[in-house]
Amino acid sequence: MDLVALEQYSFTITFIGYMVASIIYVIYLGYKNENMARVATLGTIIGFIANTAFLILRWKISGHPPFVNGYEFLLSFTWGIAAIYLFAEWRYGLRIIGAFVMPVAWFILAWIALKMPAEAKNAANLMPALQSNWLTIHVATAMVSYGAFALSFGTSVMYLIKQRMEKNTFKSEFNKRMPSLDVLDDISYKFIAVGFPLLSFVIISGAIWAEYAWGRYWSWDPKETWSLITWLVYAAYLHARFTYGWRGNKAAWMSIIGFVFVLFTFFGVNYFLSGLHAYGGIG
Repeated sequence: MDLVALEQYSFTITFIGYMVASIIYVIYLGYKNENMARVATLGTIIGFIANTAFLILRWKISGHPPFVNGYEFLLSFTWGIAAIYLFAEWRYGLRIIGAFVMPVAWFILAWIALKMPAEAKNAANLMPALQSNWLTIHVATAMVSYGAFALSFGTSVMYLIKQRMEKNTFKSEFNKRMPSLDVLDDISYKFIAVGFPLLSFVIISGAIWAEYAWGRYWSWDPKETWSLITWLVYAAYLHARFTYGWRGNKAAWMSIIGFVFVLFTFFGVNYFLSGLHAYGGIG
């Protein structure tokens, strides 16, 4: 079997793994069954391994890091989400979070399967602007940063749901199994605290790369502009938390808004705006 066929199989296994995990995690919300939850974790692990295999195979086939076009970056994005989620599950032992995080990775894969043009799936030669080690540094950092923000997004959604149930004195097994509001708020904050400095480095490394590729550090390209806006949202979150003591509801909404900007920085800029980054889908 050639490498291209293996690459396609790895994509299929990634898709199925994340799909099965997402569905079972959601079912787990209503039916507490730890064996079922373990199957969901196994699906996530299998999908993550296949996701890793895809990136390695793409690198082998193309001869360069698999971060050149939107197809490759989205597979890197899902890798970052799964990696961060598996770490969070290991660290906190809260499989219920998977119902709010892994569907994000699966929906991205579904977008790839339905919307990405066939030519984007072909490993392309690096154009001169991308022939730099900064490509690997820039995008690899973005993978982890965006994954951390996705985890924070999921726990923030959980916070708002649990808060609403408690305000309405809604008692259910699901509500009891949800982590406490304080735990959800803390997890959300901690992952933003991880993702924010990484995002800062993404922007700095991108500026250095831009100087190397185009002879200027900053050009107010739409991708650069929206990356900066995203950075400002998360900076405002941290500033409000430390300076004004924002916790809970306000912090959760800022986390969700921040991740919406993360998604727009990729999808909105790449598909609705034009600029220097539009050809590659680089995050």
